[in-house]
Amino acid sequence: MSGCGETQEEARARMRADNLFQMHPSRPRKQKSVFSEVNERGVDDITLEVFYKPHTITLLLVSICVIMYIAFTRNDVDIQDNIWAGILCVGFYFLIISLLAFPNGPFTRPHPAIWRMVFGASVIYLCTLLFLLFQRYESVMAIFRWLDPGLKNFHIDQEKEYGVNCSDVNLEKIWNHLDVFAVAHFLGWLFKAILVRHWGILWAISFMWEFTEVQFAHLLPNFKECWWDALILDVFICNGLGIWLGLKICSILEMREYKWVSIRDIHSTTGKIKRAVLQFTPENWTHMRWLDPKCTYMRFFAVCQLVIFWQVSELNTFFLKHIFEMPPSHPIVVGRLALVGVIVAPSVR
Repeated sequence: MSGCGETQEEARARMRADNLFQMHPSRPRKQKSVFSEVNERGVDDITLEVFYKPHTITLLLVSICVIMYIAFTRNDVDIQDNIWAGILCVGFYFLIISLLAFPNGPFTRPHPAIWRMVFGASVIYLCTLLFLLFQRYESVMAIFRWLDPGLKNFHIDQEKEYGVNCSDVNLEKIWNHLDVFAVAHFLGWLFKAILVRHWGILWAISFMWEFTEVQFAHLLPNFKECWWDALILDVFICNGLGIWLGLKICSILEMREYKWVSIRDIHSTTGKIKRAVLQFTPENWTHMRWLDPKCTYMRFFAVCQLVIFWQVSELNTFFLKHIFEMPPSHPIVVGRLALVGVIVAPSVR
């Protein structure tokens, strides 16, 4: 039975902590509960057990058969195609292993298998960075040009310039500045707001980023912007709207009552479809309070560290794009941003 005033979520967390405490009584109960919720969160109220059973042998046998069939039936004349197919096969099989062996992490929606593969993709990305760390610049560029021969004809000085004739302000010029980067600003800050859920930290990062652009404008030409572009279009309109909409979504999800009904107990087809779609929404919602008057100085420094690392991570995107000469819309740039985005979610949690 749950204690007085204890919610169902708190009761489930307490029961998981009790089970872990019985397995490892020498460790503090609170520490085990936090570790379980962050590193290996269980799935509560499983109704479709077939989707949550291991199926380890079946998955390994199917993946081996698929790989063997593709390996012995494909055309292996072109050596470059063979290398590319081998790289994809290694990545595919590592994700299979991560699906079977890696921990769930803090999220279980829509399925823990997805977040296990996100963890596996982050390990592949780390190993790729370690490999590139020991290569010469020319070797890295040769690898990128082998992946995409079109990069041979691109040079970084072909990028669009924003800080030109700043005193000449008209509607046409403002409209030209509202390009794909403006949409990226809005969507990026919408995503950040859902992750961080604190307007003070979000606005601090937003203003600090514009200050960072000014400081590195002599190294990165596309950081040179007009004052009205940086302050009004970027900070107040694109970033501000993204922050506002993201926090609005957070407030709606926080006020929502999380009471899940099994899909087996729903008899209508429309209800089953709606329940399946809701599987891609959060199981519950945690109210975030990063700082309060009673927090320690170490907590304050930890939040500052988070803000600094966030700035460095975003700055890396522009430096990598500039040093290795890639257009902003290149699949490597976009794919890296998408990968870092999904990796950040459990990290911030």
